[in-house]
Amino acid sequence: MKKLRFDIISIFPGLFDPLLNESILKRARDRGIIDVRVHNLRDHTLDKHKKVDDYPFGGGPGMVLSVEPIVRAIEAVKQGRSNAHTILLTPGGAPFTQEKAGQLAQRDAVILVCGRYEGVDERVGRFFVDEELSIGDYVLSGGEIPAMVLLEAVSRLVPGVLGDETSALEESFSSPLLEYPQYTRPQDFRGYKAPDVLISGDHKKIRDWQREQALKKTARVRPDLLKNQNVG
Repeated sequence: MKKLRFDIISIFPGLFDPLLNESILKRARDRGIIDVRVHNLRDHTLDKHKKVDDYPFGGGPGMVLSVEPIVRAIEAVKQGRSNAHTILLTPGGAPFTQEKAGQLAQRDAVILVCGRYEGVDERVGRFFVDEELSIGDYVLSGGEIPAMVLLEAVSRLVPGVLGDETSALEESFSSPLLEYPQYTRPQDFRGYKAPDVLISGDHKKIRDWQREQALKKTARVRPDLLKNQNVG
């Protein structure tokens, strides 16, 4: 069975404990499908006070994560695993998408570097990682939450992580359309009824209805997804 290893570099490694010890990710780790290791960036600094940031050259507000401890951490994690794909999580990175998640799920090893403070020394992104990714056009206090998003999105695409392997294939962003609406029991809740077609037993009608509803929802909520797509 394929195993995907994640190494996460952060100055707040404890933030990942709740995520890794609950739900899908815990089960996947317990079954040996994914391996997640979190490394404290401060363990890789030469500064006696464990300092990993400094004032930016040229002035400006805030502090910047230094290049040396990050590169030392990456090199330590990569020992014996030179094929590990290294990603810096930063608001200025390329958009993280479902397509990218699928690509990363095919790899054997991924290293996630979490930025913090005012930013990261530019040389990290330019010369020491394979790519920079962002989870959206907004700014967070650090890269830990983006790393969690990426970890979950990628892991659930690794074979064996989800109980039903078709689940990931039918979700929003796995196709040009958002996912069709879902209903379960009771069919009638305070007068709000689930569509009769879904309990009709006619599988063709159900598939046609799902396709129609997916198109309507995408056109209403995310019309940008329909541009340049042949979804008729």
